[in-house]
Amino acid sequence: MPIKDVFLPLVGRPRGPALAAIEKCVAVAADLGARITALGLEEDVFERPRVMLPYDRDSAETSGSREAGDMQQLLNAFTNATSRANLRAQSRAGKVPADQIAAILAEHARFSDLTLLPVKPHDSRTESIVEAFLFGSGRPLLLCPEHLADELRPEFENVMIAWDHSARAARAVGDALPILRAATSVRVVTVAEDKTEAVVQSGTALVDHLREHGVHASFETTKGGGSSIGKVLGSWANSHGMDAMVMGAYHHSRLNEIVWGGVTKTVIGQPPCWVMISH
Repeated sequence: MPIKDVFLPLVGRPRGPALAAIEKCVAVAADLGARITALGLEEDVFERPRVMLPYDRDSAETSGSREAGDMQQLLNAFTNATSRANLRAQSRAGKVPADQIAAILAEHARFSDLTLLPVKPHDSRTESIVEAFLFGSGRPLLLCPEHLADELRPEFENVMIAWDHSARAARAVGDALPILRAATSVRVVTVAEDKTEAVVQSGTALVDHLREHGVHASFETTKGGGSSIGKVLGSWANSHGMDAMVMGAYHHSRLNEIVWGGVTKTVIGQPPCWVMISH
């Protein structure tokens, strides 16, 4: 099924990297030929009423206008980018309690084919939002690393699949088929110290399956060399000029606490390129 409807959450401050990421996300939607919907949410902070002296009012009004201006700047960046791209777009904004932002965004993502999410490196708030999307939306997520936004390409010509033979990786491949079909080069990569027969059979079987969908992929393994698998995949993506990575998200639940698998946490913490991730 083609990707026709994408979702872009807008949260946080309108820093330079965030604005550049919005621009790139809109460009991806344009390349996909999809409609894009933006939802801007900011924290609704309850402030206890207090007596203000006349000389306090100017500073309070300035602070309030700055906070309102943050979200408006994000929305303006989105509107300007979609206008330049001549893209079908719509946007909304609102204020909600801070602990509800991630869940509300994930709920809205259920009505889109794909969510494009700008992410800050090693940011706890980003991790909580990604967690909510992956386990609360039922839809795939495309991470846009803000720190790389200026150099990211909106066309996914060279795509790698991080293949670990798991159900979550298979789900990610299925979700990514529209992107894989459009790519010029697709490389299935497994991190393994030994290229065993089981590893080769699994990778070869995936390549054969992809061929039935019009995707001509290759399979290869790479050794970890003592590094974490997440770092190995990131280094491989960078050294081979990958535009995007496709991977499944791992987590396990214990005593109601979500604990990320090491690979997922490393890649979310600092994506090496666009990363399409599913659970």
